[in-house]
Amino acid sequence: MTDFPWFKSYPAGIPNEIGEYEYSSLIEMFDLTCEKYADQVAFENFGKKMTFREVQQHANSFAAYLQVELGLKKGDRIAIQMPNLLQFPIAFFGAIKAGLIAVNTNPLYTPPEMKHQFKDAEVSAVVIVANFAKQLEVIKDEIPAKHIIITKMGDMLGPMKGGIVNFVVKYVKKMVPGYHIPNAISFSSALSKGASLKYTKPSMDIEDVAVLQYTGGTTGISKGAQLSHRNLIAHNQMITHWFKPYMRPDHQDLIITAIPMYHIFALTVNGLLMFTSGVKNVLITNPRDMKGFVKELQKHKFTIVTGVNTLFNGLLNNPDFKNLDFSRLAGAVGGGMAVQDAVAERWEQVTGKPLVEGYGLSETSPVLCCNPLDGKHRRGFIGIPVPSTEVAIFDDNGNQLPQGETGEICAKGPQVMRGYWEKDNDGVFYPGGWFKTGDIGFITEDGFFKIVDRKKDMIKVSGFNVFPNEIENVIAGNPKVLEVAAIGVPHERSGEAIKVYVVKKDQSLTEEELLDFCHKSLTNYKIPKFVEFITEVPKSNVGKILRRVLKEKHDAEVSR
Repeated sequence: MTDFPWFKSYPAGIPNEIGEYEYSSLIEMFDLTCEKYADQVAFENFGKKMTFREVQQHANSFAAYLQVELGLKKGDRIAIQMPNLLQFPIAFFGAIKAGLIAVNTNPLYTPPEMKHQFKDAEVSAVVIVANFAKQLEVIKDEIPAKHIIITKMGDMLGPMKGGIVNFVVKYVKKMVPGYHIPNAISFSSALSKGASLKYTKPSMDIEDVAVLQYTGGTTGISKGAQLSHRNLIAHNQMITHWFKPYMRPDHQDLIITAIPMYHIFALTVNGLLMFTSGVKNVLITNPRDMKGFVKELQKHKFTIVTGVNTLFNGLLNNPDFKNLDFSRLAGAVGGGMAVQDAVAERWEQVTGKPLVEGYGLSETSPVLCCNPLDGKHRRGFIGIPVPSTEVAIFDDNGNQLPQGETGEICAKGPQVMRGYWEKDNDGVFYPGGWFKTGDIGFITEDGFFKIVDRKKDMIKVSGFNVFPNEIENVIAGNPKVLEVAAIGVPHERSGEAIKVYVVKKDQSLTEEELLDFCHKSLTNYKIPKFVEFITEVPKSNVGKILRRVLKEKHDAEVSR
C-alpha cells in the first residue's frame, strides 16, 4: 500500500497489508473452514439450523451431481437465483467445489433481464426457487442453459416443517405461479443423487474466475464483473483483519443477514467473512416484511447487522424494534448506498451502538473503505481504505488530486476485478491499474473518504454541480419525512432543476413546509424546484433507490 503523507494509521490491531494469501483457492478455504468449525452452527433459516459439517456434506453432494450427472466442467457458468435460503450456500459452495463460475442473479428480475444476464454469461445451468420459475419459463428456450434445477422454499427445513412451508407458500400465500418447465430437476433429488456419486476435486488456479457478479443495473444494462479466487481470498483477508478486533474470541458471534446473498456485499461480508470466522449466520428471507423481520430479531442476541440505509430506516420506524435486546450488539455496517446522517444518529440513540458506513462495488469484491467500529468512525464518511488497498481522487483527465479536492474515486488492490466479462474494458481503468468507480468524492487530511454522489447522478443547475445525496440527506432530517429521493429534470432557464420525491411519515407535511426546511440548510440553487409526494420510493431488491425509475416516471408524465 502506498504511504499517503496525510494517512496516519489504521485502528489498533489492523495491519496495513494482508501478507501472503492464506489459501490456494476458495475450495481450500471452504473445506478447511468446515473442518475447523465442523459441529458449530453455520446458518439458520426459518428456525432450521445447519452446521458447517452439514453445509460441507450437502455442497459435496451438489458438486458431485453437477460434475457426474450433468457433466459440467471447470469454468462452466451456473446461475443461482434465489433469496436467502439454506439452499443458497449449498448451491454456491457446491458450484465452487465443482470448479464452476457462479453467476448470482436477482430473483426479482423480469424475463428480459434474466435473458440478458443468462445469455451474456452463457450459463450452462440455472438453480432457481420455484416462486420465480414462471419468469424463467418465458425465456427458457432463448437461453443457453440446458439444465434447470428448481428448489422450493422449504426444501432444506426437514420433511414436516418443509412440507408445511411449501404448502403455505404455494396454496395459502399463493406465491408460486404455475409454471411448465419440462425436464426440470428437483434440488432435493439433485442432493440425494449426488450423495451417492463420487466428487472429484478440480485442479484450480488462484487466478481462475470464481464469480461473475453482475452490476446492479441501476443506471443501465448490467455487466458481469469477473471476480477470481484471488480477488475473493484477498478480500476475505482484508475484511477479516478489519472485523477481527470487534469479534468475540469464543466464536459466539451471530450475524443477521437481511441483504440477499446474491448481492456482493452479503456474499463476501455476511457469507465468506462470517463463514470463515465461524460466525452463526441467521438468514432473513424476506426483510421487506418488516413486522416478520423484527419478530425474528426478537429470537436472537445478535452481535453484527449489515444492511442498506432503507433497511435500517425501516427497522427504526417499526415500533417493536426499540424493545429488542442490543446487549451483545457490536455495531452495524451500512453499504450499497449512502447512510443518511439522520438514520445513523437515530440508530445509535435506539441501540446504543454505532451504525458505520463502508464502501465498495461489485467490481471490487466489494469493500474498498470502511469506518472502524471502535468509536473513531466519522458519520457521513465511508471511512479509510482496508489493508493492501489504495484509494485516490482523480480529475477527468486522469490526474491525481490532493486531499480536499473533489473528483472521481479510483482504487486499486488485489480485490479489484480483472475486467468485465466479454466486454471492451477500455476506459474502465486509468494507467497504473486504477479502477474508475464512477463515484465522486474527496479525502480529508487524516485519510477519511467521503462520497459526494454518483458521477452519472450529478445535477447541473445553472452551471453549479448539485449532488442528490446532499439534498436527500438534508430532507431526511425532517421528522415528518419517511423517505426521499432527488433527481435532476430538464429546465429551460437553469438547464436542470432539482425534483424531490418524498414519502411522508406525518401526513400533515406540506410542500411549503418542506421547502422552508430546506432553506435552513441549503443554498438557493440547491433548493428543490419541484416536490412530489408519493407513497413509496422505487428501490432495488437490495434497497438501493432507483433514481433512473424516477427519471423515467417524470419523463413519462411530461410527455403526456
